[in-house]
Amino acid sequence: MSFTVIIPARLASTRLPNKPLADLGGKPMVVRVAERARESGAARIVVATDHADILAACAAHGVDARMTRADHPSGTDRIAEVARELGLGEDEVVVNLQGDEPLIDPALLAACASRINVDVPMATCAHPLSEVADVFNPNVVKVVLDKAGRALYFSRATIPWARDAFVASRETLPAGYAPLRHIGLYAYRNAFLQAYPGLEPAPLEQVEALEQLRVLWHGYPIAVHVTDSAPEAGVDTPEDLARVRLYYES
Repeated sequence: MSFTVIIPARLASTRLPNKPLADLGGKPMVVRVAERARESGAARIVVATDHADILAACAAHGVDARMTRADHPSGTDRIAEVARELGLGEDEVVVNLQGDEPLIDPALLAACASRINVDVPMATCAHPLSEVADVFNPNVVKVVLDKAGRALYFSRATIPWARDAFVASRETLPAGYAPLRHIGLYAYRNAFLQAYPGLEPAPLEQVEALEQLRVLWHGYPIAVHVTDSAPEAGVDTPEDLARVRLYYES
């Protein structure tokens, strides 16, 4: 399937200032993310940014980048603007790859894009959890699926709840119980991507602080590609940055 990867990259970051421009083995992080995306088989990779410094860094390394408005409330709104500027057709598929994922598995992008069809305007990914701490961690977002592999619900709570087993103990996971952790990678049919910014925020989205619940609340299906193992973590903290730098220095 043909798809375009758009990478939203803002310069501002509360925990890691200038994160997209952080040096990883001689290249800015946002450039490393774009290079990773090229390995996915994408027809086009474009960085969507709000800052001239990111635009210049991409240009210096041959990465296509476009300036966007600075007041977008989310990365989804930012990539929708760039998709319009690129003149993408309604049926074209756009993958939203965060600009702090320099170690993302390129195959995951293609797998996510492949779940889009005429009946499913949005897709994402997940993997099974095996650690008790992750299952009960509200910072680890969980998703439950229907029999067709579409999302029923996303939550910071432990879902599904193993009622009888957790009454007995929450120290170990019951046999056969493998809740799914949501991976923050998304693909969209462009017609839906353009409609998304106009959707009213949902009460569930505001309660859970999970933007994807807006889609379900409005009645749109989200297909979920389940991968066997967790992807490499992105870069949110100075410790994450040090870990990824070791990878590029090895």
